[in-house]
Amino acid sequence: MDMILPYLRAFLVGGCFCVIAQILIDKTKLTPARILVVYVVAGVLLGAVGLYQPIVDFGGAGATTPLTGFGYAISKGVKRAIAEQGLLGALTGSLQATAGGITAALVFGYLACLIFRGKPK
Repeated sequence: MDMILPYLRAFLVGGCFCVIAQILIDKTKLTPARILVVYVVAGVLLGAVGLYQPIVDFGGAGATTPLTGFGYAISKGVKRAIAEQGLLGALTGSLQATAGGITAALVFGYLACLIFRGKPK
């Protein structure tokens, strides 16, 4: 049971984020792109005030993988960079914290483009 519990928690937390997004899509006039932006900003704000860390501790990858986790990584990187570099860290911390994920997205997207030869509509 101890092996299954982290997966169950990740599924529940990630599923809750999906349910919230689906409700926003169904019940509001927000577009999916705006909901994605709301999720990133919510992750930044919750990370900045320290409310997102307990969610990460409970949900693991279910909390760090969605876009709210990207926002959390941004806020965490900015906090660390400000502590190390001062005010300049406010400008560079988010880039340093998220550079690996952004690079991976670009590289894998490019590889997928080469493999599947996508064509514009």
